[in-house]
Amino acid sequence: MAESFITFKNVSKTYQMGEVTIKAADSVDFEIHEGELALIVGSSGAGKTTVLNILGGMDSADGDGGEVWVDGKEITRLSNRKLTEYRRNQVGFVFQFYNLIPNLTALENLEIATQLSEKPLAPTDVLAQVGLADRTENFPAQLSGGEQQRVSIARALAKNPRLLLCDEPTGALDYATGKQILTMLQNTCRQTGKTIIIITHNAAIEPIADRVIRMRSGKVHQVSLNPKPKDVADIEW
Repeated sequence: MAESFITFKNVSKTYQMGEVTIKAADSVDFEIHEGELALIVGSSGAGKTTVLNILGGMDSADGDGGEVWVDGKEITRLSNRKLTEYRRNQVGFVFQFYNLIPNLTALENLEIATQLSEKPLAPTDVLAQVGLADRTENFPAQLSGGEQQRVSIARALAKNPRLLLCDEPTGALDYATGKQILTMLQNTCRQTGKTIIIITHNAAIEPIADRVIRMRSGKVHQVSLNPKPKDVADIEW
C-alpha cells in the first residue's frame, strides 16, 4: 500500500467563547495519499474548516492536540519560520469568495503569488490552462464569478504546490459554473498528480473523489474510498 502523504493523528482544537468551550476538532484521525482528490464533507460546524486550516498551517492544534504529518514532516512541530516556508512553497489555497486583490489584473494577481514561491510556474501559462488567456488584463470586477474562481485556482497552481486546499470552492457559484470548477479541479489532480482536498457540505459530489472523509461534530464519522471515481460531468445534484 502507498505511504500516506498526509496523516492526522488524534488532532484536537478547542476554542473558548466566553464561558463556552467549543471542540472544533475532536481527536481527528485520517490519512490521504499523494495524488488523491479527497473530500472532507460535513454540515456547518462539523469541523471541516478547522481541519483544513490546521493542515494549511493557518491554525494550530491544541498544545497536546495530536500530530499532523505532511510528506514525512510533522508540521505541528514546525517553527514559525518553517511554517511560513511550508505555506509559501508546499500549499496552494482556493477560497469560496476568491480573495483576489481588486486593484490588480488577473495576471498581476498571479504574479504576486509566484513572487513568494521557490519554483513557480509562468503566470500566463497557468491562466491559459484555466481558459483565461484572453482575460489576463481584466480586473476582478470585470470577470464573472466563475472566471474569478478560475483566477483563484490559477493563482494557487502558479505557486506550483504539491498540495491544493479548497474551501467550499463552488459555494458562491451557480450549478453549471460549479460543475466547471469541480471538473477543473478533478482534471488538475489527474493530470498533474497534485494532492487536492476540497471541503464541502454537498454530499452529492462524493462520487468524484478518490477518498471521502465525513465529519460530524468535530469528529471523523467515516472514511471511504472510491476505487473508480466518477467524472464530474456524470453526476447531478
